[in-house]
Amino acid sequence: MNMNFNNIVGDAVGLVHLIASIIALITGLMVLINKKGTKLHKRTGYVYAAAMLVLNATAFMIYRLYGNFGIFHWFAVFSCLTLVAGLYPVLTKRSKNYLLLHFSFMYWSVIGLYCAFMAEVFTRLPSIVLTASGEPITIFYKMVGIAIAITMVVGIAFFRKHSPKWTKQYQRR
Repeated sequence: MNMNFNNIVGDAVGLVHLIASIIALITGLMVLINKKGTKLHKRTGYVYAAAMLVLNATAFMIYRLYGNFGIFHWFAVFSCLTLVAGLYPVLTKRSKNYLLLHFSFMYWSVIGLYCAFMAEVFTRLPSIVLTASGEPITIFYKMVGIAIAITMVVGIAFFRKHSPKWTKQYQRR
């Protein structure tokens, strides 16, 4: 398999997308595992949010896989929605349970990012997932679906296990 830098990033937009994704993957994980409400949490969270905005904006500019708006663009739409839904409560503080809403949506934003990462890994396996003409083969969708499902199941299990503790911690009375 002949893989060079251009195959990975494609162009300047792809490079910005890659850099934003690496920053978002690292800061998203940091936000989830570090103590909440601290200066570090807030600063890391703002970096995560900015990286996600850049990541999603550039995702809408990349059409190499399908040549038009495809399934991964719809995932970017969903990503934007979870990001906004996670930021809105903490920025406005209008709801009594704004911290719980913020935490829940931001958690799923990060899990969605890791699902996208798994999908991206499979788009980088051209000899396995693409035909000679460069079109995705049927197994590609199955592999992406399985990878996303595994990531979601782990995310759901972790969320369900810790949700009662988090609800108690972030719910305002």
